Amino acid sequence: MKANLKKKLIILIIASAILMGYLFWLNLRPVEIIAVHNDSNYSSVLVKNFPITDKGKIDWWLKNKERLKTLYDIPKPATYGSFTVIIWLFGEGYKEEEKYDRLCFNDMSPPVNCIEKNRVFSISSGKNRVTIFTVSDGEYIMKDNSKVMKIKNE
Repeated sequence: MKANLKKKLIILIIASAILMGYLFWLNLRPVEIIAVHNDSNYSSVLVKNFPITDKGKIDWWLKNKERLKTLYDIPKPATYGSFTVIIWLFGEGYKEEEKYDRLCFNDMSPPVNCIEKNRVFSISSGKNRVTIFTVSDGEYIMKDNSKVMKIKNE
């Protein structure tokens, strides 16, 4: 009986180690920016290998916002100061509009100018210098480039 329990424990430890290694690898892959599409003060960034955790997403933005400004001129605030940047997973690439719920870009010629709507992260800011980070399960706020805090949903 003890030998059987040891085998199960060893299998559980190995499976846990493999899972942890896989999650570690997922977080270490570099984010690949495929394209950036702009529409006034809204920008869509199409990516592959985006971080899976809220902290990873926010950290990625904070580390790369200057690079994004230099390379892609985003964010592009409106005259009154607000902007929105939405990060979309590129998935299987550009597709035709055929499905009703695809996101299509006006700065590309149809018919292959749409993606599946798979938003993973968004960043918005207003003239009050408050930045809101939106993830799948909530929102975070950052005032004047200081500490990031989760907004409690009530």
